[in-house]
Amino acid sequence: MDGYQEKGEGLVNDFCFAIATISPNKLIRDSDYITSLNQTFRLGFFSPGNSSNRYVGIWYNLLPGETVAFWVANRDNPLTDTSGLLRIHSDGNLVVLDGKEKVVWTTNVSAIATSSRVELLDSGNLLLREISSNESSNLGKILWQSFDHPTDTFIPNMKLRANTKTGEKQVMISWKTDSDPSNGRFHLELEPLNVPQLVIWEGSVRHWRSGPWDGRIFIGIEGMGAEPFNGVGIVRDEEEGNVYLTLSYTIPTYERYVVNSVGQLTGSSFVEEENRWVRDWFMPETECDYYGKCGSFGFCNLLSKPICSCLKGYEPSLIEEWSKGNWSSGCLKRKPFRCEQNNSSSEERKEDRFVKHEGMKAPDHIVNWVRGGDMESSCKEICLMNCSCSAYSYDINVGCMWWHGNLIDMQKFSTNGVDLYIRVAHSELDEKKNMMLVYIIIVLTGLTAVLIGMYIFRRWAMKKKRKTYMGVSVLGTSDTTKDLSDTDKLDPELPIFKYDKLQVSTNNFDPANKLGEGGFGSVYMGKLPSGQEIAVKRLSKSSGQGTKEFKNEVVVISKLQHRNLVRLLGCCIEGEEKMLVYEYMPNKSLDAFLFDPKKKALLGWKKCFQIIEGIGRGILYLHRDSRLRVIHRDLKPSNILLDKDLNPKISDFGIARIFGRDELQATTRRVVGTYGYMSPEYAMEGLFSEKSDVYSFGVLLLEIVSGMRNTGFYQHEESVWKMWNENKIQMLIDPAISDLPCEEEILRCIHVGLLCVQDLAKDRPSMSSTISMLFSEISSLPTPKQPAFSGREVTSYSDSSHSGNKFCSRNYLSITIEGR
Repeated sequence: MDGYQEKGEGLVNDFCFAIATISPNKLIRDSDYITSLNQTFRLGFFSPGNSSNRYVGIWYNLLPGETVAFWVANRDNPLTDTSGLLRIHSDGNLVVLDGKEKVVWTTNVSAIATSSRVELLDSGNLLLREISSNESSNLGKILWQSFDHPTDTFIPNMKLRANTKTGEKQVMISWKTDSDPSNGRFHLELEPLNVPQLVIWEGSVRHWRSGPWDGRIFIGIEGMGAEPFNGVGIVRDEEEGNVYLTLSYTIPTYERYVVNSVGQLTGSSFVEEENRWVRDWFMPETECDYYGKCGSFGFCNLLSKPICSCLKGYEPSLIEEWSKGNWSSGCLKRKPFRCEQNNSSSEERKEDRFVKHEGMKAPDHIVNWVRGGDMESSCKEICLMNCSCSAYSYDINVGCMWWHGNLIDMQKFSTNGVDLYIRVAHSELDEKKNMMLVYIIIVLTGLTAVLIGMYIFRRWAMKKKRKTYMGVSVLGTSDTTKDLSDTDKLDPELPIFKYDKLQVSTNNFDPANKLGEGGFGSVYMGKLPSGQEIAVKRLSKSSGQGTKEFKNEVVVISKLQHRNLVRLLGCCIEGEEKMLVYEYMPNKSLDAFLFDPKKKALLGWKKCFQIIEGIGRGILYLHRDSRLRVIHRDLKPSNILLDKDLNPKISDFGIARIFGRDELQATTRRVVGTYGYMSPEYAMEGLFSEKSDVYSFGVLLLEIVSGMRNTGFYQHEESVWKMWNENKIQMLIDPAISDLPCEEEILRCIHVGLLCVQDLAKDRPSMSSTISMLFSEISSLPTPKQPAFSGREVTSYSDSSHSGNKFCSRNYLSITIEGR
C-alpha cells in the first residue's frame, strides 16, 4: 500500500499478505488500509454516499458495491480532505489526525503503562492491546475494542451489553443521513429490567420496542420465529450483572442489523447470486408498530377501521380527539375495581373479572415476572390480590407477567402474540345483560336473514319467468361445454388462506404493493410471516362480473402442474372477498420487457427464443399433455409472467375451458378475451378450439420478434403481409434483438407466426406442429396464407358501434360480448 510506512523498512505490499495490525512505528494514510487475516474486513478511510468528507471505518472487504461501514471512528468529526492519518499516538492511544496532525478522534484510554498495538480481528472487532516486554503481542491486556463502542450496526459475534447493577448500557446510534454518519436522532438499547427487550428511542421518547424475550424470540415482534432472526440470543452474566444481546451463526454468513436514520431496525443479508444486500426485515413496519400509537389502555389492530380501539371496560378519554384519529390520549376505565370502591353494596362489591384478549403484543413496563412450569393457575389470583394490578399474562417460555397502572403499546397480532387478561369491574361482564343482548341480536339477525331470503327468491322467480317468456331457458346455454364452476368442486388439498392473513401480508392492500390491475380486480405483492413472497389476485367487489371466472381459475389451475404455468398456492373465499394466491414473479409480465427497447435489449434473442419455447411448451401441455384438456382463450403478453430467471409462466385462467378428448370445437354466446389476440372465428362467431390459442400464440410470436404491439402489424406503413410478399421480412425484426448469426432462426419464427395467424382455423398448425417447426424438426414449412389482421375490417362484433381497425387497436382491453 502506498504510504504505509515503517521505520527502517521499505513499503509493505498488501497484495502479498493480509496486514491485520498497526504498531507504534506504523501509520496509515488516507489511501491505505489494513485487512483482517482472513481478508473479510477492512479498516481505512472512506466517504459515505454522496459526501466528500473522509472518515475512518471498518467494512466488509470482499463484497462489491458501495462501501458501507458498520463502525465509524470519527463520525462526529469528519476530515475535509485526504490528508488524514491513522496511527498509535505517543500516549499509546489509537488516534485519527488531520493534515495539521490535530487529533480529531482517539480511543481515549488513560494510563497505558507500556507500548500498545492495534489488531483487526477476523470477527471485525478492532482491538487496542497493551504489549509488555515479557509477553507476546497477542496475549497482552485488551485496553479498548470497537465492539464496546458500536455505531449504528450490529453484526455476527458482536454483543450489545446492559448492566443491571450499574445501569451502564451500550447503545447503537443511527446515522444522521445516509451520507452523514454523525449521531442521528435515534438510538437502540437493550433494556434488561425484569424480562429483557429492545427499545429504539427518539431522543428521550420511546419510538419502538421488541417486547420481552422469552428465551427464544422477542414476543412483541410478529413472526419473529421465521428465518430472519436465526442467530439472535440473550446471554446473562448474573455475577457481573451483565445482560448481552448476541448474534452468532454456526456457518459464517453476511448479516447485519442497522438502526437507520428514520428510526427503523433493519435486518439485511448479502445475497451472492444477486451481488447485493437484501433487506429481510424491518421494524417499525406499520402504523401499529410505533410505540404507544393508541395511548394508555388502547390497542392497535391494522385490520380494523379505525386501527385503534379501547380495551374491554375502557372508553376514549377524549372522544372528540379520538373521532379525529388522534388516539394518543388513550382510554379511561369506565368503572372502578372492587378495591377502589367505597360503598359496600353486594352488587358493587363483587369480585373483579378478567377479559381475555388473544394474540396480543404484551404491554410495556412489566412490573413483575415469575418463571415457572405450572404458574398459570396462580397468575390470576396474584393479580387480584394487588389493587394496582391491571393485567396479567402467562407464556410457557416466560412464565407469569403482571402489569400495574397504565397499559401501553399494545397491538393485536394476526399470528403469534400472547393471551392478555385485562382486569375489569364485575359489572362490566354482567352475564344476564349480556345474554339478553345476545338473544336480541340472534332474533334480529334471524328475521333479517328470512327477509333477505324471501327477497332473493322473489327476484329469482321473476327473472326465471321473464327469461322463459323470452324463449330462453334459465338453465339452458348454447355452449357445448359447461363452466367448470358448475361441474367441479375445489381441490380439497388446495390451501385456504384467511382474509386477515392476506390483508396483513399486503399491508392492508397498500396501493404501493399493487402489481397490476385487470378487468375483474387487482393483483398485490405480499409477504407471509415465513418470508415467502406471494402475489394476491383480489376480485373487485364492485365488479358485476368475475365470480364465475374466479371459480373457474381455481378449479383449472389447481389441477395443472407445469414449469411454464404459474403455480397457485391457495385461495381465500370469505363473504364478498374472493382472492387467489400465486407464487410471486419478480420480473412481472412479458409486456413490461416486450415494448420497452431498453429492457428488450437486456433479453437478447437467445432469451427471447427461450421465452417463446416456454410459452409454446406450456400451451402444448394444456392442449395435449395435462390430465385436463384446456383452451386458455386469453393468451397475451400481460398474462405471461416472468420469474427471477426470466422463465415464462402462463397465468390468468379465468376464462379457460375444459374440452373433452374427442371435442374439436365449441361455441359460446359469451365471447370473452382481448381484441388483437382473439382468432377471427371466435371474435365474430363465438367458435373456439385449440386453434384459437394457436392464433394467439402466433400474435405473441410476431410481437416478440418485432417489438410492436399487434396493432402495428397493419398500422405500419408496410404491413407484415406486404413485407412477406415483397421479401422484406427482415425489416420486421426488432433492432433490440437483431442477431446476425441467429437471423435464420428469427426469420423461421416470423414464418411460423404467420402460419399461426392465418384467417381460417383449419389452415393453422396444431401446437405440437408449431413447436416442431420452431425447432426445425419440420424442415420444409408451408407457405402462409393471408393473415386475419391484414386487408379485412372486423365489423361483426355483435351490436357494437365500434368497428374494424378502431376496435382492434384497443388490444389491451379484455372484453365480454353476450349473444342476443
